Amino acid sequence: MATTTLRVKGMTCDGCVRSVTRALTAVEGVSKVDVSLEKGEAVVTHADSTPVSAIRAAVEEAGYDVE
Repeated sequence: MATTTLRVKGMTCDGCVRSVTRALTAVEGVSKVDVSLEKGEAVVTHADSTPVSAIRAAVEEAGYDVE
């Protein structure tokens, strides 16, 4: 298992946190997601074979920017 931390820009409320969480949990290989509005980040635990690009794309497709 691997852990990736993403800086997520554009989250302003708990609804945003739920949207990002939902998008990330839908990515194949993701086993755990912890999204923090206060920190502006998402910590994702995923299979080693899950590309980080797929994780980033899921957040961007949900309407948020990833640094």
